Amino acid sequence: MSHTLYSEPVNNAERNDRREIFGWVTYEWANHAFWTLVLGVLVGEYITDLAQKTVGENGSVLNIFGYELVTAKSLYSYSVSLSVLLQVFFLPTLGAIADYTHLKKTFLGVFCYLGAAACCLLFFIQGDLYLWGAWLFIIANLSAGASSVFANSYLSDIASEDNRDKVSSWGFAAGYLGGLITLIIGAVLIFQAPQWGLTTEYAARICFLFAGLWWGGFAIITLILLRTRAPVREAPANKGYVGATLGELKGTFKELFKLRHTLQFLIAYLLYNDGIQTVIAMSAVFLSQELFVTRHLEPDRSVLILAFMIAQLIGFVGALTFERVAHFTNAKTAIIISLVIWCGIVVYAYGFLQTVTQAYVMSGFIGFVLGGSQALSRSLFSEMIPRGRESAFFGIYAISERGTSWIGPIVFGLVAQTTNSYRPAILALIVFFVVGSLILLFTNTAQAIHDAGNVTPEEAFSA
Repeated sequence: MSHTLYSEPVNNAERNDRREIFGWVTYEWANHAFWTLVLGVLVGEYITDLAQKTVGENGSVLNIFGYELVTAKSLYSYSVSLSVLLQVFFLPTLGAIADYTHLKKTFLGVFCYLGAAACCLLFFIQGDLYLWGAWLFIIANLSAGASSVFANSYLSDIASEDNRDKVSSWGFAAGYLGGLITLIIGAVLIFQAPQWGLTTEYAARICFLFAGLWWGGFAIITLILLRTRAPVREAPANKGYVGATLGELKGTFKELFKLRHTLQFLIAYLLYNDGIQTVIAMSAVFLSQELFVTRHLEPDRSVLILAFMIAQLIGFVGALTFERVAHFTNAKTAIIISLVIWCGIVVYAYGFLQTVTQAYVMSGFIGFVLGGSQALSRSLFSEMIPRGRESAFFGIYAISERGTSWIGPIVFGLVAQTTNSYRPAILALIVFFVVGSLILLFTNTAQAIHDAGNVTPEEAFSA
């Protein structure tokens, strides 16, 4: 098929600038302090522990008209869901504004530092302040998701089609290294807390502060190196920004429904990545409860940190390995392979996980498939977006991006609340992987790329 059928390509010399790519990759290094140390390891277990010490193992923390709306075991999972429901309203709208203006980098900076500040304020949460902690987490997670929308939308600006899988994968790989380093520092702090005269709870609070400073500090490099670009499309002259934004948002959904194959991929992604993000967000609570609390043992945060250190280390290798799998096959095939492994992980967690050693092995498998499934999904979706609508489309995509799953945590929380066990809750997530992978299997991704007016990586490479 001739390339003349597609929109005129952007100058690759403008897109493959190494300094700008380094700045973009650095943001992954920066924000993984939140995704890994805070979201992955500490905050879920910390808030749940504060609530359980106050109201009991599964006591009520929010009671309306005599009905237990939220319990100690479901508080954190519902907090994750609420933060994402807020994103459903905010992110597509903000993305539409960014596509019409030069404010993409400004929005990235604003939400980065709002999230980093909320993360730092978690340092002050202790005792019976678990509801305040939940609200700060909601702000931090909402902001992290929002900043990722604008960071992700830069991928089409900085990398050509044939270079995009590699850049996206290296971004995740850098994030895993950054996450690993913050985990090591957090582990040293928590392990050595008694020798330094600190409680492990106080050490965890210091980790919240440290993660926020890491996130905001390294993001400075990103904001310096990323260039501000003029929008591809301008707002209509007879409309203000509000009217133009509403029109753009309506136009985004209208165009999305016209791009049938892109919509099909997005539905598949929203399902399988919702399962992935729920496993990540709930894994610390799952391990803490199933390995310790249900056995009437004090949760060992060192085990949780070491498990995530293993996941980060193996995740670096996995992200680059799956990029090679995609290179020799294609991104769609590589993603499906990773989803089959994800199904095995949740089955293993439900029926076989009994010891700390087994938890470490499972963490290794999670890390291996995590980076590949996410990095390749991001780069593949970026190829299915019409030029000039990157932020708006990634605003929709972010409904189930890192840390922003919403249906999964609700399902997980409901099953945990009704069964009083996390094992059936983790098994329930297999539905997301199976259904998502089946939809992806029957999605014509090459046609989706062509329908958006773009070329496939193979066509770009041979051009």
